[in-house]
Amino acid sequence: MLQLGAHRATTGGLHQALISADAIGAQVVQIFTSSPMQWQARPLDDQALTLWHEARAAGAVQAVVAHDSYLVNLASVDDEVFAKSRAAYIEELRRCQALDIPYLVAHPGAHMGLGEEAGLARFAETLRGIYLDHPELTVATALETTAGQGTCLGHTFAQLAQLIAAVDLPQRVGVCLDTCHVFAAGYDVRSLDGVVAMLDEFDAEIGLDWLRVIHLNDSKNALGSRVDRHERIGRGTIGDEGFAALLGDSRVAHVPMLVETPGLEHHGEELAHLRRLAKGVEHGRMRSGSCDGARGDVAARLPSASRARL
Repeated sequence: MLQLGAHRATTGGLHQALISADAIGAQVVQIFTSSPMQWQARPLDDQALTLWHEARAAGAVQAVVAHDSYLVNLASVDDEVFAKSRAAYIEELRRCQALDIPYLVAHPGAHMGLGEEAGLARFAETLRGIYLDHPELTVATALETTAGQGTCLGHTFAQLAQLIAAVDLPQRVGVCLDTCHVFAAGYDVRSLDGVVAMLDEFDAEIGLDWLRVIHLNDSKNALGSRVDRHERIGRGTIGDEGFAALLGDSRVAHVPMLVETPGLEHHGEELAHLRRLAKGVEHGRMRSGSCDGARGDVAARLPSASRARL
């Protein structure tokens, strides 16, 4: 069964994200555990932790992930930024541990002119070092696919596979796939064939067993633009067919999926829209019966209008 949710604000306390997630019917919630634009995090006191755990126990949210600070760059060549990034990331992991959040979604950094290979090596060495220095931290890092804007790393599946191999700590790393980012990076996910090809390549390069979270975001910009700009589902350059195909692929049906689209006030509508797409996909599957192979499985689960174009 699909688990759909959204990123939620923590204004008024971290627990408010869980309360607002319940209000829009989200089964998955993503939060920032502190301000994403500040180095220093507000301490998690006993009251904050109690309110969080009480709201978690009382609500219907099934999965929670956190996203790290936008300031963190574990591949930075600037000594001061690098030191702050490493310290801030360790604190993020500690906060997730206290909140019982199993995954911290993180961008694989930016090489800042060092070069992609050197940047990847620096990031992997840093992340591996953090975990080896702090074996008590069991929260895993979900490396997020990026659009490849500027000198950002992680815009190809091959790069993420390289990072996973270099970190060499299977229990501490996974992948977060962002639809807007992969589209901007050049993976065409606008159609059934495109989604199947993207997941096939992900499986071949990384392995779908490493996939921990999916961000469902449409894109404001064109395929291969290398520009990270989210749009509401179905209103961008990816469109409904691509999202229907992803929702209908049984290989990722167990992976928590959430939206980070513009305007948190629209997230309830976004989830309702995604559920309509998913319902249409399931209706298509039930009419068609089962098919062999990944493409056949998805084709059978797409609405008839989409299948007619195959």
